[in-house]
Amino acid sequence: MTATRPRRLRASPAMRRLVAQTRLHPAELVLPMFVREGVSESVPIASMPGVVQHSLDSLRRAAVEAAEAGIGGVMLFGVPLERDSTGTRATDPDGILNVATRAVADEVGEALVVQTDLCLDEFTDHGHCGVLAPDGSVDNDATLERYRDMGVIQAASGSQLLGLSGMMDNQVAAVRDALDSSGFAGTAILGYAGKYASAYYGPFREAVDSQLAGDRRTYQLDPANRREGVREAALDEEQGADVVMVKPASSYLDVLADVAAASSIPVWAYQVSGEYAMLEAAAANGWIDRRRAVLESLVAIRRAGAEAVLSYWAVEAARWIREDG
Repeated sequence: MTATRPRRLRASPAMRRLVAQTRLHPAELVLPMFVREGVSESVPIASMPGVVQHSLDSLRRAAVEAAEAGIGGVMLFGVPLERDSTGTRATDPDGILNVATRAVADEVGEALVVQTDLCLDEFTDHGHCGVLAPDGSVDNDATLERYRDMGVIQAASGSQLLGLSGMMDNQVAAVRDALDSSGFAGTAILGYAGKYASAYYGPFREAVDSQLAGDRRTYQLDPANRREGVREAALDEEQGADVVMVKPASSYLDVLADVAAASSIPVWAYQVSGEYAMLEAAAANGWIDRRRAVLESLVAIRRAGAEAVLSYWAVEAARWIREDG
């Protein structure tokens, strides 16, 4: 009997490259970026080494750098100076996120897909993703009205894809209707469909100066529920989403694979702040090879079915991918 020799296809770098079943390309990477109102230079985020809250000027420079690296897009998050109960600054044309969107769209709108986070958590003084009811719960339908207004102002500011991350029921349908009714039928929607109530968002709270007290378990998904992520993705697709998202990525690869198998539209994943911080901490201690671990983590997310990945390593990884050729 002839011996089976799978190792033949692992014998050299050239052979491994030739038979690789999953590949990374810079265009499949999206860089999340934070822009902070009232600062003249970038502000480091302690829990995310290498990531900053940008000033408008540093944001423009970083966006150009991202375009030159050949990544697919940038996702913008705003950090305002003032907050209130309904997140008024989110729909102010002169609010930081809308100003930043115009600046980035003018700078690199032809080279990158300029994307914006459509959620109220950065703009509310209570830190929740929606408007609160008198009993302190998040009022789903009142929040949808705010999302409709946010969608229109973000599209008018130059966002090409709106990232609906608030996890309100029927948010995609509401924003799609508002866009279509306001002359923005060409603006795409990314539905954060499988967004789980995860502990891995911790460093992000610092990045956006979150005011949250309590948690978001009444609207984000229970980490124990696999099928629920598939159901949410199907609902977002039915309501008009152009892309759906699973978030976090690495701890939810099973959900990601399920959604990718079921979806007829593109499926993305978000490699979130906690994933970034843990790997950076391990690398800083010399416990892992940083470059190899970052690329391996991205390959795993792509292998599970993500067609694009939001990652804080997007620009650096893009350069590595080109070097590895």
